[in-house]
Amino acid sequence: MKSKIVFCLILCVILALTVSFSIETFAADDPHGDEAAHHSGGVDGAKLPLWSIIPFIGILLSIAIFPLVFDSHFLVHHGGKMSLIWGLVFAIPYLIAFRGEAFYDILHIYLLDYIPFIILLWGLFTVAGGILVRGTLRGTPIVNTVLLLIGTIIASWVGTTGASMLLIRPLIKANAYRKKKVHLVVFFIFLVSNIGGSLTPLGDPPLFLGFLRGVPFFWTTTALLPHMLFISTILIVLFFIFDTVMFKREGGVVPDDGTSEPIRVDGLFNLVFLLGIVGAVLMSGSFKWGEVNILGVHVYWQNITRELLIVAMGVLSLLFAPFNGELRQTNEFSWEPIEEVAKVFAGIFITIIPALAILKAGEAGALRGLIASIQEPFHYFWITGILSSFLDNAPTYLTFFNTALGKLHLSEAVVPQILAGQLTEPQHLEFIRLLTGISVGAVFMGANTYIGNAPNFMVKSIAEQSGIRMPSFFGFMLWSVVILFPLFVIVTFVFLR
Repeated sequence: MKSKIVFCLILCVILALTVSFSIETFAADDPHGDEAAHHSGGVDGAKLPLWSIIPFIGILLSIAIFPLVFDSHFLVHHGGKMSLIWGLVFAIPYLIAFRGEAFYDILHIYLLDYIPFIILLWGLFTVAGGILVRGTLRGTPIVNTVLLLIGTIIASWVGTTGASMLLIRPLIKANAYRKKKVHLVVFFIFLVSNIGGSLTPLGDPPLFLGFLRGVPFFWTTTALLPHMLFISTILIVLFFIFDTVMFKREGGVVPDDGTSEPIRVDGLFNLVFLLGIVGAVLMSGSFKWGEVNILGVHVYWQNITRELLIVAMGVLSLLFAPFNGELRQTNEFSWEPIEEVAKVFAGIFITIIPALAILKAGEAGALRGLIASIQEPFHYFWITGILSSFLDNAPTYLTFFNTALGKLHLSEAVVPQILAGQLTEPQHLEFIRLLTGISVGAVFMGANTYIGNAPNFMVKSIAEQSGIRMPSFFGFMLWSVVILFPLFVIVTFVFLR
């Protein structure tokens, strides 16, 4: 087994080095290469050919295929090595080819995207891991549906990660006696880890980026509520029907183990730290305290403060109360899921650089034909959504946010007035329609794959730790294509035409 793994990793290195070397060759042939190396900022996406995203495709295929070739725990044991290899075979030629601009790109995505992303996930994961639901909770269709409904409701207010970490373990524990449990986790990912987070900037990172750029805090609540209620209601009804059928196939009887303990929640003191994280996020979007220049990358002080506060909340949650350790042990808390996410996404974030740069270049980049064809809200919905299923949905949202502004010849400065209804010219109303499509696509279609949103990956890892054999990468996509895509088509015709 080890020899197969080593051989497969070496094959990835050879393939990725061959392709990535072409980036260096392409840059060497660029007559503006030397001049560009002295510019501040990142590599112009217009310089990058479409095949420069092959290392990114490589890491996605590795995530999808390696667990099938070897075992389902491949990413747990070897995800870090795989991520490091793909990251290096992209970064080394990229740095040689574009030098200072490439270094800026790499530093920029880690300082402004990856590190805040992981710190927020770590904080929510750590705090939620100290909250334990005790008592006799039996996984009947009604109980399971109520748990998914609660998670969907709170996801917009404590984040999809917070809601997922609070409720996935109680759901799994309640259904320990069930034979077929995959559908429970799949629908949980659809609703709690994604669609439920569409009503506030706290729910999902793309909406938080919009908040930082002038989108009013409660705009998503009113603008996206019809879409969220529509698709959530259908999914919850479908889940109840599906779970009822599966429950009856297994006999339709809840086994009696002789216990009848009242339901209670321990570790509620952690809600203080959860609120602290929410407050830190709101603070960073509400105050402007200047910036610090870190090797050319401008980092805002309010964002640095946010990260420090989130870390402080997580550390306090780990240290607070004498029974905190017992709560986490009973909750089967471990660091494995967040470690897996941190390692795998470290590679995804660096190899995603050329894909985001090409998108950012718009009609000057390799995807000019695609960008030029995007006109209507449903175009933005589908392109933002599909790309968010495989790229990081936060920068994808931001890319098309700026694309919409550019197409309508609007500046970011007028966004608050537009969304507050103070500007009502046709181009202003059109921007509202386009932003609605972008927002719905970025949040809803994060449910299409395991990497569409970070909680998806964490929930999958926790489920597998509990003995649930989750679908492969493509297997999960089959669930989303069969269940979600028809609903997205309906959303298109009902809301986005």
